Amino acid sequence: MDHPHWDRPEVHEIYREWRALADGYDPPRIFVAEAWVASASRLADYLRQGQLHTAFDFDGVRTPWRAAALQQTITSSMAAHDGVGAPVTWVLSNHDIPRHVTRYGRPQIVGGLEPWRRAGQAPTDVALGTRRARAAILLLLALPGGVYLYQGEELGLPEVEDLPEELLADPVWERSGHAERGRDGCRVPIPWTRTGPSLGFGPGPGWLPQPADWPALSVQAQEADHGSMLWLYRDALRIRREHPALGPRGAAHDSAEPDPMWLDFEPDVVAFSRMPGFTCLVNTGPRPMPLPAGRVLLSSADLDGGRLPSDAAVWLGTGDGA
Repeated sequence: MDHPHWDRPEVHEIYREWRALADGYDPPRIFVAEAWVASASRLADYLRQGQLHTAFDFDGVRTPWRAAALQQTITSSMAAHDGVGAPVTWVLSNHDIPRHVTRYGRPQIVGGLEPWRRAGQAPTDVALGTRRARAAILLLLALPGGVYLYQGEELGLPEVEDLPEELLADPVWERSGHAERGRDGCRVPIPWTRTGPSLGFGPGPGWLPQPADWPALSVQAQEADHGSMLWLYRDALRIRREHPALGPRGAAHDSAEPDPMWLDFEPDVVAFSRMPGFTCLVNTGPRPMPLPAGRVLLSSADLDGGRLPSDAAVWLGTGDGA
């Protein structure tokens, strides 16, 4: 609010003019805002009646992989958006921040984004980050509202952190005195095929080089593996379309209850229900947890004898919605 350039109250009148212009089209045009602001309540200011339709909710991006923190962020974001009658637009990554496979594979920082791209950081635990990324997408796709997917996240791409310095093109690299590598690591072309120019992205010139292990992450490779990240996204999106409780149509809870969306499980578990007949559980803790009754619709990892492993999520069909 005090910054001379960012999040100024004067811009809201401009957005009202834009909204009137967008509403004048047949059919009306829809605005999606990228607004980096300090809180969910500040973001909701941009979504008030007569302004923008939706805005990326970056509070989740800044939230560590901890059950209590995730639940608090979801609660505050939904409350702020409900207050202005707008849906939450959830995201995990975009073109300006390190890919979430990499973020989740590092020590989790409370209170915001770590300066992830500073030179000389310890290597990422990509396997850990991938497990958490698989669980995170099931969490987001189970929530009311919309979800935007950043290109390549459906393949489980990590941040490319070893691009040669002479190829770094982001101005952040120069402005930081070569302390921050910039945003190039999340903008490397996605791999479509196992071989070929830029792994099917097409001939250059000028594409950033892909890592040597990316053929195994290509669309072509993952198409043949129904346990891949690509198929997890496809299965989740299919169920989200088909299940009456999910997507913007689903009710978060029975309004006759005081706050029934959240379910009472272990402290390391994010658990909630949506009506009719759907439950989502996300285990952020170090130990497997027993599953409640219900039919497994989809899980981010193999279930361990009826238990949900660490850093995993599951969708259950319950009751009439099963």
